[in-house]
Amino acid sequence: MSTKPPSTLTINRRALLIALTVVSILLATVLVGGEAYARHIVSRCVSTQFEKEMGSKIDVSFGAKPMLITWLDGKLSSIRVDSDDTKFGPAVGMVVHSKFNDVEVIDNGRGGGVIGSSSADVTWSNDGIRQTLGGLVRDVKSSAASNMLTLDVLGGLAQLQVQPVIKNGVIEVETMSAQLLGLGLPTDLVQGIVEVFSKSLQNYPYGMQPTEVKVTDAGIAVKLKGGRAELPAATDGTDATCS
Repeated sequence: MSTKPPSTLTINRRALLIALTVVSILLATVLVGGEAYARHIVSRCVSTQFEKEMGSKIDVSFGAKPMLITWLDGKLSSIRVDSDDTKFGPAVGMVVHSKFNDVEVIDNGRGGGVIGSSSADVTWSNDGIRQTLGGLVRDVKSSAASNMLTLDVLGGLAQLQVQPVIKNGVIEVETMSAQLLGLGLPTDLVQGIVEVFSKSLQNYPYGMQPTEVKVTDAGIAVKLKGGRAELPAATDGTDATCS
């Protein structure tokens, strides 16, 4: 039984198929490598910009859009920024989960950019509040039922009850009661504590403003919203992270 040698047409088809397969593999490798590199550069640069405003180390994640395209057009549909130790003003230990929409960066962030809108959920624990308010406050307790926080001051000899409220677009901490062994606390002492407390709840980045503040059994929870805002350009000291 004889076998016929493959025809020239069959050999050409096989050669073409092999060539297309090799090209496809090479193209996929280039795209995967390019995507990884672009994601690394964009993520590092954008993270640096947001860290400057958030005041702490953050975790950044992006939408489904390939970073290779973002590297070319500078547009991100959304950025999620999470931090377990954000410092807004004098505050210590704030946990923030935020989202920034329709972000457009210039030169991968070296030239700054624009944020279309933003939102954030901020939680501040009783212990974080205690650390922020310093040595005068020994302990902080909060009650969702009463919507108030009780601060033990002067070594626990006195108690200060406060309530955070939104007034004219900012959070203010109001004194509900202040007593030392049944007597009123010194005004200067109360005012100093309340001022630090209020400032900790009034310093938010990118023009974000509070839409809700409530006391929980674990501390304070704040919801923030923001509109169009500028993303600052990288300084000379951070340019290396964008290249």
